[in-house]
Amino acid sequence: MIEKVKTFMKEHQLLEANSNVLVGVSGGPDSMALLHFFSIIREVWNLNVIAVTVDHQLRGEESLDDLAYVRQMCDQWNIQFVGTSLDVPSYKKEKQMGTQEAARNLRYGFFEKQMKSFDADVLALGHHGDDQIETVIMALARTADPGALSGIPVKRDFANGMIIRPFLCTTKDELEAYCVQQQIIPRRDPSNDETVYTRNFFRKQLLPLLKDRNPNIHNTVQHLSEVLQEDERFLLDEAAEMVQENVKMDHELNKISFDSTVFSSFPYSLQRRAYHLILNYLYKKWPKNLSYVHEQQFFDLLHRTSGNTHIDFPYNLKLNNMYGTFVLFFPEEQPEAPSVPAVMEIPSETNWYNGTITACYTDDPGEQSEMSYACGKEEVALPLHVRTRRNGDRMCWKGLQGSKKLKDIFIDAKVPLTERDKWPVVVDNNGTVLWLVGLKKRIPEVQREYDTYIQLKFEKRNSQEGQHA
Repeated sequence: MIEKVKTFMKEHQLLEANSNVLVGVSGGPDSMALLHFFSIIREVWNLNVIAVTVDHQLRGEESLDDLAYVRQMCDQWNIQFVGTSLDVPSYKKEKQMGTQEAARNLRYGFFEKQMKSFDADVLALGHHGDDQIETVIMALARTADPGALSGIPVKRDFANGMIIRPFLCTTKDELEAYCVQQQIIPRRDPSNDETVYTRNFFRKQLLPLLKDRNPNIHNTVQHLSEVLQEDERFLLDEAAEMVQENVKMDHELNKISFDSTVFSSFPYSLQRRAYHLILNYLYKKWPKNLSYVHEQQFFDLLHRTSGNTHIDFPYNLKLNNMYGTFVLFFPEEQPEAPSVPAVMEIPSETNWYNGTITACYTDDPGEQSEMSYACGKEEVALPLHVRTRRNGDRMCWKGLQGSKKLKDIFIDAKVPLTERDKWPVVVDNNGTVLWLVGLKKRIPEVQREYDTYIQLKFEKRNSQEGQHA
């Protein structure tokens, strides 16, 4: 077994001579075999080996005995030892997470500190081929993400170095036999025999059936894992480039937008990975209830070619496809639009949720813009009002036969649904719509000179995505 592991390490370039090596040790057969293996090769490779051990405070005195056992074996093998006790039960309660997740978070946090403290090059962990099979089967049972099916990586970046797993080429039985051969009497965790944990269920119920069909399945799955990981790395790099070149990220507002047509023009495999990269950027913590169903909803929304449509994701993430512009964002708290009309005295300033409307009299309104409106004082019924749209609102202007619904004007202008109920509408005292701010103005068929004009101007406070007014 030793020669097989050495060959595996060289093939995957897991370790260089003269390295500082941390070995994660629990006291069980896998990690004790790993620690012994490094004690054998350390002189030839000129390695500085340090054992790091964690008591998770889950099994009382028994787990403390595990810690003491590892310390004792390190003394016997002349290996430096670093151990700690971590309060997993309290952390689990505080963070409201499962036991396994809480233990892993604290354990890896401790490992990271030790990596930096010893300026270690690698952290070696004792995962073996059976672990790899279990991981792939578990992923197959609970996810449709191809990346998860690639299993446990042989090596990956961690802290200031790498995590390596030299035993992925071995089986559990081989490691047990190695312990017997080297006269190692490991500690046993009784929870490993309980099928209440998902991994233990697969280990006890399914793995023996697969090995019965194919005793060499650990090598088959390891080869599959490495191939999938290589493919996934390439596709993720391509997807990252796609996102960088075609997706706009607003870091301040934690918002992402892109052109739906351009996004859809890439191969579907890149679109899927870009989708996951985008969510990884937006979510600080991945929602547990986010599934492949949401992915399907994302792509259904992406391929809608007309209209203004939206869906909601967990944690109040909003996805809008606004006439070909796809936007993902967390809505900010904004002042509500006035629920009743605001009377516009002249002169006056009227505050709106996203700006201010000023009104004054003038004898020369001059040239007008989208954000201004002028009319003769005698044309309208005073006082003027500003309000939001109402069902049945219509307006007319010069050259238009009849009138048009405000709803249709919004659609033609591709105004987002989220903005339409906040949009300022200026009406006179008879309810005649004079100005749909920034979009349309009521201009009489017959225009004439007036001694006094009413001049309105709208000044925005903030620019909003997809907003015209």
